[in-house]
Amino acid sequence: MIELVITVAIVGVLASAALPLAEIGIRRAKEQDLRSNLYTIRSALDQYKDAAIAGHIEMELGASGFPPTLDELVEGVVDAKSPNSRKIYFLRRLPRDPFYPDTSVPASQTWGLRSYASEPDKPEPGEDVFDVYSTSTGVGLNGTPYSTW
Repeated sequence: MIELVITVAIVGVLASAALPLAEIGIRRAKEQDLRSNLYTIRSALDQYKDAAIAGHIEMELGASGFPPTLDELVEGVVDAKSPNSRKIYFLRRLPRDPFYPDTSVPASQTWGLRSYASEPDKPEPGEDVFDVYSTSTGVGLNGTPYSTW
């Protein structure tokens, strides 16, 4: 009986030591997902801008060349240089912010949007989508807020 109690105590101590490590592992995986999703969306925004500069996307005089919404990256735009009105797609699907708490919200609404006209240190949405950021108020394992990644 004493051996059983000692074994249970040892297993309990080991489990209590492993639980924080598992939580850090889950958080690290979410952070890696956030980094990857930000890179994917930002690359698609840059590809959209490059296509606009190359004349594949019609834009008004004085426009920034960035998409008006994130959804346009998935829905595609008509190629202005294509004779048969072929569409150009920049993403298959829009990734969501892994730290956004409500999974029922569409992926495009989980991100904070920064327009081309907004200040670098004070991102605000506007006529276009120049950049995205996490709306999470959390701080990463590296000590920087997720919203600044």
